[in-house]
Amino acid sequence: MAYTNIALKEKIMEMYPEIGAQHFSVGLVFNEDKNAYIVTLSSERGTLTTHLEKQDADDCMNNIKCVYLGIQIGQFVKNFPERWEFDRKTA
Repeated sequence: MAYTNIALKEKIMEMYPEIGAQHFSVGLVFNEDKNAYIVTLSSERGTLTTHLEKQDADDCMNNIKCVYLGIQIGQFVKNFPERWEFDRKTA
């Protein structure tokens, strides 16, 4: 299946609206050695980098949620308010 990084990024953001709701920026590059996409979510509070296997990316483009990526995004969204609060209290 052929698609661009931009199309995949848009599909990920469509399937996981919490990315936009939390104002994360998304980076996406394909790593040929790993045959996987490197997905980077960033905010002023930190960065998460994870892998999205090519088959999972293909499924995503076919409107099948990427379970592993969804779990990573969920953890990222959950951890940042907690981390920010901890950093604020310890400063």
